[in-house]
Amino acid sequence: MNDALVIIPTFNERENLDWIVGRTLASGASVDVLVVDDGSPDGTGELADAYAERDARVHVMHRTEKAGLGAAYLAGFAWGLERGYDALVEMDADGSHHPEYLPGMLELLRENDLVLGSRWVPGGAVENWPLRRKLLSRGGSWYTRGALGIRVADTTGGFRVFRSSALRRIDLDRVESRGYCFQVDLLWRALQAGLRVVETPITFTERIHGASKMSGSIVRESLTKVTLWGLRRRSRAVVELVVRHRRLPSVRATSHRVGPVRGGVSTR
Repeated sequence: MNDALVIIPTFNERENLDWIVGRTLASGASVDVLVVDDGSPDGTGELADAYAERDARVHVMHRTEKAGLGAAYLAGFAWGLERGYDALVEMDADGSHHPEYLPGMLELLRENDLVLGSRWVPGGAVENWPLRRKLLSRGGSWYTRGALGIRVADTTGGFRVFRSSALRRIDLDRVESRGYCFQVDLLWRALQAGLRVVETPITFTERIHGASKMSGSIVRESLTKVTLWGLRRRSRAVVELVVRHRRLPSVRATSHRVGPVRGGVSTR
């Protein structure tokens, strides 16, 4: 067993799976892979099983229904923590996240609790996105920073490396989100817990096969929850100041940014 586990949630990713798992194992990082399949009708789960039979570094979790990205990651976290991995990685199945960044991101974890692959820090980039998607993503991160009072540039990115001991400091059972807002939810809890968070630039490439699962309802859910979290934080800050005459710990002080890690874009 390697020290790090890459968790890859899947739903109808048959065209991408073999390629992304192969690249991950060949990235130069000492990792195992856990495919968390939500009952894909296209046979993704069966393809993952076949890969696992060929390579002991690959594991598969079969879930009976599509319950959301957050639920899949929480199940993967529980699986990895139970088996004693030191680091747990979030990575998309569609090739948007380049596994070649993994060695550098894992190196950064030596002095941090959470490493974020960031599209919106200097050196970060997005390939093959229309202007509308770029504005939506950057606007969402801008709003989240303002509402929550944080300084993380890419609040919704899904390429992340967690120290397992840090995940245990977050009450995962209380994570409210199961869809794409899960990424903001987990980041917000990490910052409130005082975890050391670092952003490093990555190039994000839009998927070639399959369709994006982003929708208007996902955006509305995120905006609503972020607004509520921000209001709760401000209300709590007022109570602490007025009643207990003290300030809440900063949610900005433990996050910072670094330059590019080794690795980068690989083509098919």
